[in-house]
Amino acid sequence: MPSGLAALLDDVSIIARTASASVDDIAAAAGRAGSKTAGVVIDDAAVTPSYVTGLSPARELPIIWSITKGSLFNKLVILLPAALLLSEFLPWLIIPILMLGGAFLCYEGAEKVLEKLGGKKHGKNLESPIEDPKQFEKERVQGAIRTDLILSAEIMAITLSEVATETLLTRAGVLAIVGIAVTVVVYGAVALIVKMDDVGLHLAKEGRTDAGRSFGRGLVNAMPHLLTALSLIGTVAMLWVGGGIIIHGTHELGFLMPEEAIHSAQHWVETIAGGLGGILGWLTFATLSALLGLVLGAIIVFVLHNVLGLGHTEEHGETATH
Repeated sequence: MPSGLAALLDDVSIIARTASASVDDIAAAAGRAGSKTAGVVIDDAAVTPSYVTGLSPARELPIIWSITKGSLFNKLVILLPAALLLSEFLPWLIIPILMLGGAFLCYEGAEKVLEKLGGKKHGKNLESPIEDPKQFEKERVQGAIRTDLILSAEIMAITLSEVATETLLTRAGVLAIVGIAVTVVVYGAVALIVKMDDVGLHLAKEGRTDAGRSFGRGLVNAMPHLLTALSLIGTVAMLWVGGGIIIHGTHELGFLMPEEAIHSAQHWVETIAGGLGGILGWLTFATLSALLGLVLGAIIVFVLHNVLGLGHTEEHGETATH
């Protein structure tokens, strides 16, 4: 019995160590994959506040919660199983699908840049009077969840490309961790952003000290600038990430010149920049990736809008795919 118990304890300890190693592998892979999705996450956080603009402040958090639940459903119920099946049976499709997503990000970013430069706005404007608030809110949530599905698909594809060689269990764990973490971060940040002006207004009116009231007024005044900055950051992030995906994808498919040329420029900057070489080299790669993304996106915009006559539906200045 003692020897049998000892053998059982040895088996348990081996299982525990194996599980611990798996958890470590999943956590490490999730960290690598999560960093690659940063650009899409920034864009998601920049776009989402537009879906509650113009609605009652009392409905802002319930709407965000509805979108959050829809986002989790997108990632965990629709996209995670699809990604696992793809990686298991059709792994060669991952890079082309990732490149299609990258091209979409380039298109979205370029469209925003062209509109800011005076180009024609495409789609229907939803700033008209709201006749049925409940129906309007329902449509707004559905539109946000559809847009989230596209961004989530890109996040999951980027994540999958980082862990394609891992075991099925690790892939599933990483996709779930990244999906949940991104959703919590994005919609938690969105909730803070959309309620910041309410907090500021409360402090400005009810603050007990002059400093508190002044801080509240500052929050209220800062909100338009914050939303503008988020929109700009989101656009740049889309072009940078989209262009980077296209560059990496073409390299994986055997067309080496674009990535090698950009890496050569990056290494040249790193060499001459001394102590700032790491930062300036990365900025060089990101800038050139964004420029390539802008050019590619502008071509796609021209083809879709001017040749095929297709467009997007606008929701308070942001584009949402329908």
